[in-house]
Amino acid sequence: MFNGKKIAVVLPAYKAALTLERTYNEIPFDIVDEVVLVDDNSPDETVQEAKRLGIKHIVIHEQNKGYGGNQKSCYKKALELGADIVIMLHPDYQYTPKLIHAMSSIIAHDLYPVVFGSRILGKGALTGGMPMYKYIANRCLTLFQNIMLGQKLSEYHTGYRAFSADVIRAIDFTYNSDDFVFDNEMISQIFMNGFEIGEVTCPTKYFEEASSINFSRSSKYGIGVLRVSFTHFFHKNGIIKNKLYSKK
Repeated sequence: MFNGKKIAVVLPAYKAALTLERTYNEIPFDIVDEVVLVDDNSPDETVQEAKRLGIKHIVIHEQNKGYGGNQKSCYKKALELGADIVIMLHPDYQYTPKLIHAMSSIIAHDLYPVVFGSRILGKGALTGGMPMYKYIANRCLTLFQNIMLGQKLSEYHTGYRAFSADVIRAIDFTYNSDDFVFDNEMISQIFMNGFEIGEVTCPTKYFEEASSINFSRSSKYGIGVLRVSFTHFFHKNGIIKNKLYSKK
């Protein structure tokens, strides 16, 4: 509990058995009330490791639903638990849970309803080992997205995100993709609904056990990002109407 707000950390997990303990042990339980792990049909011991660590809320997908499908289950469960603030943290230890205090504080004190941990502010991305082609793609896509969405985020592609539960309730993420582009569709929905996004500098780690999509999947993701950007621009300017922005 922080400033009277119930905080839930959600862990969208896939093959996280080797990194889950390190991630879990850094979660600041002095303010975090609930931890939810959603396992997307991992072929390793992720679920058994979560049970060993004592994670109480474990959702198991009998079939792999994809990264976006995993997040849908995460947010639904967090809302069921009555969370006021929801932190989406990857269990692969690529992002440090030590920023949960700062991100939660920004939302709890009504400064921003959404906060991203940015790898681009400062030198976190390259220092942490982000491949150069991903860094260049990140910068190019972010520039294009800022132009199309009329925003000034330092990056749109971080997997470290904190939300006021009011924001999650206001958008209909059930329409979103079950793949990686889910993240960008959610950002588009957040801005389309008039919410602002704050950012904090976030170090990152790239290592063998950390999850990372290959060049082919990255290319597919990049094309999806371009599609979302055009969709947002056309909808905002009344050229088309898209169900992505339907009101609940």
